[in-house]
Amino acid sequence: MKRLLAALAITFTPLSLWAEDVTTFTLDNGMEVVVIEDHRAPVVVHMVWYRVGSADEPVGASGVAHFLEHLLFKQTDILEAGEFSATVAANGGSDNAFTSYDYTAYFQRIAADRLELMMQMESNRMNNLAITADDIETERNVVLEERNQRTENNPNALAREQFRAALYQNHRYGVPIIGWKHEMEQLALEDALDFYDLYYSPNNAILVVAGDVEPDDVKALAEKYYGPIPAEPQLPERVRPEEPPQRAERRITYVDPRVSNPYVTRSYLAPERDPGAQEDAAALVYLAELLGGSPFTSDLGRALQFDTQTAVYTNASYDGSSLDDTSFSVAVVPAAGVSLSAAEAAMDQVIADFIANPIDPTRLESIRMQLRASEVYALDNVQGLARRYGTALTQSLTVEDVQAWPDILQAVTEDDIKAVARKVFNRDQSVTGWVVATQEDAS
Repeated sequence: MKRLLAALAITFTPLSLWAEDVTTFTLDNGMEVVVIEDHRAPVVVHMVWYRVGSADEPVGASGVAHFLEHLLFKQTDILEAGEFSATVAANGGSDNAFTSYDYTAYFQRIAADRLELMMQMESNRMNNLAITADDIETERNVVLEERNQRTENNPNALAREQFRAALYQNHRYGVPIIGWKHEMEQLALEDALDFYDLYYSPNNAILVVAGDVEPDDVKALAEKYYGPIPAEPQLPERVRPEEPPQRAERRITYVDPRVSNPYVTRSYLAPERDPGAQEDAAALVYLAELLGGSPFTSDLGRALQFDTQTAVYTNASYDGSSLDDTSFSVAVVPAAGVSLSAAEAAMDQVIADFIANPIDPTRLESIRMQLRASEVYALDNVQGLARRYGTALTQSLTVEDVQAWPDILQAVTEDDIKAVARKVFNRDQSVTGWVVATQEDAS
């Protein structure tokens, strides 16, 4: 089997040769445009990404980025509240928006011959939002209820907030995207408009158009609708506060009577994908899968769920899509009768054994093939491709970085994985959390 895998690997075509057909250009006002051609269906995805997210919010106004995302579906100088989405739906399309730590994005998926209408409406709300004090009151209640449903009513979500705030004590990644409740309650019209006026500008935006389009046609439409919008001369340099050196492990016990199963989790600071330097991030993708991917094949799953039955659930996770330092996390839900301290000790032993012992080459090649297949299948998802480029470009990566990523993943070696594991698994740069229903469970 190993010889067969090696033989197959030799015949593989580099994924970079299968890269999607991408054209880029910049408008005179500084707006970047990315066109991804896919002519297999008469459909287009139109996305506008702003290089601003919750980590760029003013101190004391957490949640304003997400709040403003909601408000952009209100009225403009030519559109009534709700008319934007109603028009998209009436033309057979769908639309939505999302906010992250590093970006805010708006998108429509629609028939290709409706692209001009989408540009007309989206460019209008970039510069002509007409929200009122009544809108603020109504939508603030909406986002507060969203927080109640997703966070306040979920003990695991509340615990994650506390752990993240402990991991990032200085960087704004420690503040939840939706915002702290007491600050959300104070968000005012001025907060939203100040944020909008400063950051919703063409020189802070990336237009991504993917699907059945021609680059020259997209350029002509972009120049017609986005081109006249003036650049923001006061746009600040994107600088975030950095984390000071962490010199000691941080630990939190979160107690909530709604917790059904106690568990232990640990997050380590970890490198993100950087322009021209994505190798460590690629190795961490493998590390997460090897350590805590499938419960049937990962080290944590086999050792704790099957060999010793110490746990009923194990996991390791990593997401390298981040402008600044991200995290690598592991989690264990102990079996009945197993204490959290015993579960944590067993988790640590698996990590130590992983670093000390060689990686099974068959497992490594299996993951390599899975990642390769995933990258090939991704080429069939036009909206996913648009999102991939938008996310990367708002987080300082380039088109070349995006297209190099699949081959960088394929080039990861056992030595790369072991090296990054030794670097990341530093208890002095981690937060360990115990989540329990009662204090008596914290043992």
